[in-house]
Amino acid sequence: MPTIKLTADLFKKDIFDYTVEKEWKYNDSIPAIIDFYADWCGPCKTVAPILEELSDEYAGKIKIYKVNTEIEQELAAVFQIRSIPSILFIPADGSQPMMQAGALPKSAFKEAIENELLK
Repeated sequence: MPTIKLTADLFKKDIFDYTVEKEWKYNDSIPAIIDFYADWCGPCKTVAPILEELSDEYAGKIKIYKVNTEIEQELAAVFQIRSIPSILFIPADGSQPMMQAGALPKSAFKEAIENELLK
């Protein structure tokens, strides 16, 4: 399953409608990772193939989305993205999402997936 390009409209429909809800409420039963990136960002280019691999490895267990911060400036502003890549880990159990800034190695992603998202 390839990573999914996420627009503000798709985010509001599939993840969380921040224009209506005041409290975080994830709209899906499958955990997710959202990669906030830009095409010109070197570290983002390092993370991209890792996320593609994880998307295949965890197909059906987690969803991996990508948000181009140059195009989706509204989403970048909502999440106060100040550095990229920034990775948002969203558990499906209703708990708060966790943001991690910086390029993570594959082992760190797998640890977060196993210990936080699929627990």
